[in-house]
Amino acid sequence: MKIGCVKEIKNNEFRVGMTPDNAKSYVNAGHEVLVEAGAGLGSGFTDEEYVEAGAKMIGSAKEVWDSVEMMVKVKEPLPEEYPLFHEGLILYTYLHLAADRPQTDALLNAKVKGVAYETLIERNGSIPLLAPMSQIAGRLSIQEGAKYLEKLYGGEGVLLAGVPGTPKANVVILGGGSVGTNACKIAVGMGANVTIMDINLQRLAYLDDIFGARIQTLVSTDANIEKAVKDADLVIGSVLIPGKSAPKIFKKKYLKEMKPGAVFVDVAVDQGGCGETTKVTYHDDPVFIVDGVVHYCVGNMPGAVPRTSTIALTNATLSYGLQIANKGLEQACKDNDVIYSAINTYDGKLTCKNVADSYNEEYTDPRSLI
Repeated sequence: MKIGCVKEIKNNEFRVGMTPDNAKSYVNAGHEVLVEAGAGLGSGFTDEEYVEAGAKMIGSAKEVWDSVEMMVKVKEPLPEEYPLFHEGLILYTYLHLAADRPQTDALLNAKVKGVAYETLIERNGSIPLLAPMSQIAGRLSIQEGAKYLEKLYGGEGVLLAGVPGTPKANVVILGGGSVGTNACKIAVGMGANVTIMDINLQRLAYLDDIFGARIQTLVSTDANIEKAVKDADLVIGSVLIPGKSAPKIFKKKYLKEMKPGAVFVDVAVDQGGCGETTKVTYHDDPVFIVDGVVHYCVGNMPGAVPRTSTIALTNATLSYGLQIANKGLEQACKDNDVIYSAINTYDGKLTCKNVADSYNEEYTDPRSLI
């Protein structure tokens, strides 16, 4: 199979879908790998490293798109890339379709086989291709939140850990999944007062076992969220329903009750965000203020640490990518039915139920097509 990798064009996105080591794995499996020149530079991988791995360097993204049967990316395609789609192309990347109708329509119209990292669910319920970025985004959320609490950036001027004789900052984490757990780990490590909320009592029991008396766990209800955020210095939104738009659990009305200069970091922004006042921002202009609360809503947070992020992501995506490349998408699904869960579009049809539900569109089970 001809497999491609192009430079990401999203604002300040420096990750790359394939490392030279990944390229070597595909080449060793008998595939031809085409990489756009300069694609890996933002993550510290030179063109020479790709060539040594057996990849062919191509001067333009269009030539790569036009030549390959499978495209391996990091972020969802942008409108400039939609004209480069072609029927039957396997697009293996994060798609986040529930919050992006134009992209959804473009994939359907071109009959692209959209295989989304974020909806691949293993038999044990884990989301292995989302997990590494969730870990990074969770840890970054506290790091970035702590920075934007500084007065210089519009924050209230509070040090997250405090010092002896001063109060520690109050951190509220909405959602106890992978993002929330990793955010909790860093916030506790920095010495903040941490409250973490989730609708799953078993998850809260697990978090209580891990962190013990260092955190407060609460069931996520409107009443509990409203009470908790009133005293919060930093709120982390980390709610996820795979493939579906995030529920708007952080209400606009809460902002006027919060401390002026408090910070809200919405890690769920890729799926539309869990805040009613959320709008996508970028690394070069990451924050805005609503009712005195600083909002950090960068849609590709792990892109700030591209070397770490690329290696972590591709460690997870390579094995499934090789299954698809070696057997073709259809046979790969039949041999490993977990891969069905990652197929969001196929032959012009929506094949992810949560995405279809987000648009009130007809859902087609990919098993009926493959």
